[in-house]
Amino acid sequence: MSLLHEWSARQITTAIRQKEVTAREVTEAALERLQSVNPAINAVVDEMPEQSLAAADSIDQQVERGSDPGILAGVPVTIKVNVDQAGFANTNGLRIQNDLIAKTDSPVISSLQQAGAVIIGRTNTPAFSLRWFTRNSLHGHTLNPLNNRLTPGGSSGGAAAAVAAGIGTIAHGTDIAGSIRYPAYACGVHGLRPTVGRIAAANLSSPDRHIGAQLTAVSGPIARTIDDLWLGYSAMAIGHPLDPWWVPVEHKLGEYPKRAALCIAPEGWQVDSAIVEALNQTARQLREAGWEVVETGCPPLREPKELQLLLWMSEYARTNGEAFATEDDPDANYVYARLQENSPEVTLNSLMDALQRRVTLAREWQQFLTGFPIMLCPVSAELPFEDLRDVKSTDDFKAILEAQMTQIALPFIGMPGMTVTTGSSLDSPVGVQLIAARFREDILFDVARIIEAANPPVSVVNPIG
Repeated sequence: MSLLHEWSARQITTAIRQKEVTAREVTEAALERLQSVNPAINAVVDEMPEQSLAAADSIDQQVERGSDPGILAGVPVTIKVNVDQAGFANTNGLRIQNDLIAKTDSPVISSLQQAGAVIIGRTNTPAFSLRWFTRNSLHGHTLNPLNNRLTPGGSSGGAAAAVAAGIGTIAHGTDIAGSIRYPAYACGVHGLRPTVGRIAAANLSSPDRHIGAQLTAVSGPIARTIDDLWLGYSAMAIGHPLDPWWVPVEHKLGEYPKRAALCIAPEGWQVDSAIVEALNQTARQLREAGWEVVETGCPPLREPKELQLLLWMSEYARTNGEAFATEDDPDANYVYARLQENSPEVTLNSLMDALQRRVTLAREWQQFLTGFPIMLCPVSAELPFEDLRDVKSTDDFKAILEAQMTQIALPFIGMPGMTVTTGSSLDSPVGVQLIAARFREDILFDVARIIEAANPPVSVVNPIG
């Protein structure tokens, strides 16, 4: 039998309920794995052994009493360091927030704990959670456990690296421009960006964010199996009065035609041949499972990408980027300067026009995804980037923005998306992205299970060079 840190969440909860193993034993194994491999990758930057063991003991006591310990009973999870967890700093990768200690839990933390999850640590993010790479002046550099020459992704790079290396079974991440989907892709695991309003979240340690982030930022799970992704999502997607954006929508919303749109290179996008091969292979797998797959174009992606950058930058323009100057993180300064060069000008009129245009684009996409309940497309136009490539040159930065078109565009149009890993190409992971209409995460999971069953399972990796 595999080691406890390699078990799926389903295996763990079943074994704990049947008293074949205790939550404490599972947690001790997770903490041992953390101590063993985290020094090589720096995925977890806040550890909490005493707190996690106490939570595990509570689960074991519930099992002994015959109480329901929750759908994630005893499952080790990690939390991204940009979310409030009582007693811990919500650093967001910043020295200027190192003393920003949360007094209350974000709803997503409460939901996971109510589901019986055992939080074993908090994971790294780049400064301001602003990149698809993970390094900052406070917590340091997170490496990809599959190949340390590649980025682990960002901003949930620590989360995806932890899951890939067996530090926890499910990781919490956040996504405003690919920050769940891209790290999952780069680390060879699965990640879900849910619809805004699915998962309640609020960080009371800081003022609420401006309208762009309110409309596009979400929390979601990263995991090694689709079933674990579903369990993590189900545990997180609980309502809470702290989040006025949360919407009480059923998880399963009825029948749909098994018809998928295959969009390999929308709007003339230059896509790596290995990714094209993965998409075509996935299309064949869906056809074999009884789906009609139609290669087609899709509504605009390039325009929502540009408008999402405008929304993103408008929040920083509100204070003329003061926080960047105060933090003075070299990577963040470089990235912010390049974003200013490559984003539309932020004015009151441009912001108002972007918000108006968002409704029109979302309508087009909603209609498209009614005819095609699933869209199959690249996660990125390139295989996972060389680590820290975004601060290598202005040309590299511009190429990365182009390659990440679907990552940036999707939040603007408001649709949920999922990265499903499909294998590897040479020494790099490769995967595909699924997109569905608002609140149709159920379709994403149905299709992801087909793809997962047709490909090699994801195994825990030991960090290598």
